[in-house]
Formats: sequence, structure tokens, C-alpha cells
Amino acid sequence: MLKYLGKRIARSFLTLIIILTAVFCLLRLMPIEGYFQNFDKMTPQQIQVGLKEMGLTDPLPLQVIHFFKDLLHGNLGVSRIYRSNVPVSDILADKVPVSVKLGVWSMVVSLLVGLPMGALMARYKYRWFDRVGTLFIVCIQAVPAAVYFLYIQLYGTRLMGVGLLFQIDNPKYWVLPVVSMSLGNIAFYGMWLRRYMVDESNKDYVKLAKAKGMSEGGVMFKHIFRNAFVPLAQYIPTAFLNTVIGSIYIESLYSIPGMGGLLVTVIKKHDNTMVQGIVLLYACVGVLGLLLGDLLMVMLDPRISLGKKVGDR
Repeated sequence: MLKYLGKRIARSFLTLIIILTAVFCLLRLMPIEGYFQNFDKMTPQQIQVGLKEMGLTDPLPLQVIHFFKDLLHGNLGVSRIYRSNVPVSDILADKVPVSVKLGVWSMVVSLLVGLPMGALMARYKYRWFDRVGTLFIVCIQAVPAAVYFLYIQLYGTRLMGVGLLFQIDNPKYWVLPVVSMSLGNIAFYGMWLRRYMVDESNKDYVKLAKAKGMSEGGVMFKHIFRNAFVPLAQYIPTAFLNTVIGSIYIESLYSIPGMGGLLVTVIKKHDNTMVQGIVLLYACVGVLGLLLGDLLMVMLDPRISLGKKVGDR
């Protein structure tokens, strides 16, 4: 276990280095306007002096080395356009808690609704609840998310009596964004848990438990659900962390001052340093989610040995 964990951490670290290096190099191909707030009013001499002060006239390999040295000291650089000369880490510190709150609530709703829905769909397979659940899943999967997000905003704001301008201190304004962010994960958990539980229900240990007189409901929820949840569990950390760092579309739609809306804003403003810092955060979250997913599977099912290749992804 420890040997495998060490390998995964080393591999994750190497993946992060490759991602950050690629992003860093690609951003250096972007127009230099993204490093100056008043680029149109600057002379060529001022631009060159500014680039030299930021180290952007150095050879690219040397720039990469300086970037990772600053990163080890917790320095993500400073914003040049979004908030002039303000450290990127300070800006993210203001935005992350908002996205965390939104993400945690939406993830709680997703698990509390999606898992019971999938379990009940499997329990009452081909009955009315299964058909209704299947219809819901098909609609969420088939209809573009932007469409039902807009409908939720349009009719939900009228129904709840809230305005279009988000108020962070008013709980009513959190309901629609949380519901919107939850729908995709609810459909995902419901669909796959139903499929895994139906597959498990055809195995020999289920037939043996029923032959011993155990009720169908008891077998379904005490044995089938537990075993079916294991392969689904590996996706929960990634989904949770991705939800926590914010939804680009939803936060922009409701004007929520979180990470998702921030990314859209800094891309529009061509603030290269800010884009670089946010991509770093997203990359860390993605890699960490995969690692935690494997560890969660082992905790739920000790039969899985991560030291073997069959347990590796």
C-alpha cells in the first residue's frame, strides 16, 4: 500500500510538472499585452523595460526554472490587469471560499439525492420509479446543460422572488446555483449506481443470500449497494474537488464572485499571470482527485490491492 502510494504521489507530481510547464510555455506565446495594464499608452522602450523586470526577456528554460522556484516559495506572481500589482494568491484567497461553499452544498445535494435515486431504481427495476428516474437521467444527459440552466434561472428567480444580481449573504440566492450544479451529478450517480446494482444482483452471493431466507430489500441495501458503490466511489473525490473549485458557466450566469467567474474574467482581460495561477489550481485538483479516488476504493473494499497492476489506473 505504502509503496503504491509513493509511486502514485511521484507520478502525480511529475504530471503536475508537465502540465504547468506546458501551460507556462503556451502562455509565453500569448500577446504581451496581458502583462501590462496600459499597454496602448506605453512606448516600446517602456515595454522592453517592463518585460525585463518581469524576467520575460530571459531564455524560456530559464523562465521555467524561475517559475518553479517562485512556486516552491508560494509565489504565484502578481496580477497585471485584473487587479494591478496584487498577488495572485491574495485574489484566489478571496474567491476560493465562495466556490467551496457552493461546491460543498451542491455535492451534498447530489449525494443525498443521486445515490438513493439509483438504489431505488435498481430495487424497483422496470417499475414506475425506475421509469421516472430514467426519464430524468435521459433529459439531463441529452439536453445541453446551458438550456436547462437558463430555464432554471428564468423561472426559478420569479418563483423564489430573487433578483438576477447575486447576494452572497442571502441564503435564498444560493438555492438556484446549488440546484443547477447538482443536476449533472445526480444523474451521473443515479445512472451508474443503478447499473452496478443491477449487475451485482445477478451474482451468486445474492442468490445464496436469498436462498437462506434474507429479504430482497435486505440483500439489496446491505450487500448489493455496498459492492456496487465501490467502483462508483473512485469518481467522488474528483467530482467533489471539481465542484468545489467552481462552475465556470453557473458562476458567470448568476454573477457569483467565485473561481469559475474569475477564470472567465481574466481570460477576457488577457491577464496571463492570473490565468496561470488558476490553471495551477485546477491541475492540482484534478490530479489529487484521481489519487484520492483510488484510496477511497481501498478503504471501502479491502479486497482491492493497489499494489497490483489490476488495481492501477
